[in-house]
Amino acid sequence: MTNVKFSRKNGKFVGVECSGHSDYAEYGSDVVCAALSSVVQTAVLGLMQVVGINVGYEIDEEKGYLKATLPLDLNDQQAHDADVILKTAYLGASDLYEQFSDYINVEVE
Repeated sequence: MTNVKFSRKNGKFVGVECSGHSDYAEYGSDVVCAALSSVVQTAVLGLMQVVGINVGYEIDEEKGYLKATLPLDLNDQQAHDADVILKTAYLGASDLYEQFSDYINVEVE
């Protein structure tokens, strides 16, 4: 199962952490893993390349781990844009959870 945890601070999304493999299908054929990975990785790319935030992140492909955390020194526009991007990723992950709850867990802290 893949656990996806979105972090919030003062009502705004500030990070995401994914761990584990969904085990929906064999490695290389797991459409659940691929869909969830696309949602989260696209959000991280948006934070970095569209909004221009120096996101702190860790990746371990073998363990199925990704963690992305926003820095504390964002200006108001960056904080707004990051919140929109991460909230959209949360909605995408939640939609996948509705269809594949045996393979994905999504939470917000």
